[in-house]
Amino acid sequence: MDSSYIQFLAGAMVISLTGVMAPGPLSAATVGQGSRSPHAGALIAVGHGIVEFPMMAAILFGFGYLFGLPYVKPVIGIAGGAYLLFMAAGMFRDAANGVVEAAGGGRSPVATGAALSAANPYFLLWWATVGGAMIMQAAGYGAAGIMVFMAAHWLCDLGWSWFLSALSFRGGRVYSKIFQKVISAVSGVALVFFGGKFIYDAARMLI
Repeated sequence: MDSSYIQFLAGAMVISLTGVMAPGPLSAATVGQGSRSPHAGALIAVGHGIVEFPMMAAILFGFGYLFGLPYVKPVIGIAGGAYLLFMAAGMFRDAANGVVEAAGGGRSPVATGAALSAANPYFLLWWATVGGAMIMQAAGYGAAGIMVFMAAHWLCDLGWSWFLSALSFRGGRVYSKIFQKVISAVSGVALVFFGGKFIYDAARMLI
């Protein structure tokens, strides 16, 4: 790879990290499940990748325009918001009953990562705009340039999610179930906030 690609990749990784590290439902679920396992974040990143890699391929082959069609983003927003509220209700119910479950409605970390990614309209919008622009730029360096970019972006997801779950697990070992219940409650509140925001933003698009 020449120096121009190295510069592009470095910039792309910084941009990727700003998106990965931004608070969101995936981060909330990672912290919640991390209270049970230090490796939950890695598995959530795998689930995220199951959705993200096909997304990148679709944009590369010209399907990114679909996100600009009327009602696509509002429908995704409403469905995603409803799913997040459903998850939050289950977490609050379990905490009230004294049952501490990992954030994710009883799903495996891989399934949680995939479901939350597919249900997040901002994830789709990011790839249709910022991410799509980076894919097109990476395409200028050939197939190898695209593959390296895709791998580097996902490694940013993996590293941050794994770090979050490991940090949460360490706190869980110190404070045991009290910490886990607090984390579940905080994660539930976060999911309510993002779920409500998804639905509100989608409703504004339809007005």
